[in-house]
Amino acid sequence: MQVQRVVLNSRPGKNGAPVDPYMRCRMNDDTGADYLTPWQLSECVDGGGVGVVESSRCADRAEGDVVTFFNWPWQTHAVMKGSVLQKVDPQLVDGHLSYFLGAVGITGLTALFGVREKGHVTKGAHQTMVVSGAAGACGSIAGQIGRLDGCVRVVGICGTDEKCRALVEDLGFTAAVNYRQEDVPARLRECCPDGIDVYFDNVGGAISDTVIAQLNNGGHVILCGQISQYNKDVPYPPPLSEEIHETLQSKNITRERFMVLNYMNKADAALCELSQWVKSGKSSLVSSHVIVICFILQVLETVVNGIENMGDAFCSMMKGGNIGKQIIKISE
Repeated sequence: MQVQRVVLNSRPGKNGAPVDPYMRCRMNDDTGADYLTPWQLSECVDGGGVGVVESSRCADRAEGDVVTFFNWPWQTHAVMKGSVLQKVDPQLVDGHLSYFLGAVGITGLTALFGVREKGHVTKGAHQTMVVSGAAGACGSIAGQIGRLDGCVRVVGICGTDEKCRALVEDLGFTAAVNYRQEDVPARLRECCPDGIDVYFDNVGGAISDTVIAQLNNGGHVILCGQISQYNKDVPYPPPLSEEIHETLQSKNITRERFMVLNYMNKADAALCELSQWVKSGKSSLVSSHVIVICFILQVLETVVNGIENMGDAFCSMMKGGNIGKQIIKISE
């Protein structure tokens, strides 16, 4: 049987790929996840990507179609099976194709399903959410969704004053904590006077131990990522200390591994919701007596040009050098 393939275009601004923390796990013999295979020596590495079809012999994929794929090869041009490529509508992101790799893609779905499936956020319950890695791709979206879904306080933990300002001024977080410069336990008690009900965990390690210690009875930990542990020789999820185990049990706190792929039957509706939020931006409704501000989803990105800079961008992202999604635009 002849295999139908498409050739993907790499025009600047039309083809891009992200680097994400999970890719560090693909450098291990055991990735810690059944759905992730290790990268092999001498083979082309891959990851999420979006691009434009340059030419096609596949009936379902035409020249000019915008397509995305989870295992996009890191190269300027690629010949790929049309059947594995998902066609996407640029209107869903107002032409910002990189958003398909972030807020209106697997990252946005991870944030949305994490909050809704594991966070148990309830409107009117006066809940407080804390997000670690809050200025990263997933954390920046998750915190906003927590706010949109009803949390009265959303507090982000990040590593620079610039990121703290972005969380509060651009994304509408209630407060932000710079873990490199501030006393994290004290600042959390100050920012979360009623305790913490939901913790969106992207980092693990000492930061997460500190947050868990301040969780309320019946709280929820959304175990999304553990980036602080990825360079260590430990299993995933990394083991917890006996003290933290006791805290989880004594306070009846839920903490379960979360994988977005388990909820893909809900993905289409979720992507439509994310698209509507992203396209709406911020709007103001003015009546004769009151001004109501409707805060919708804001998207932050750090963009690097050139496939030759992918390695540097990855290392920078692993050290917290990005704000929002780390995107690489492929050069010709």
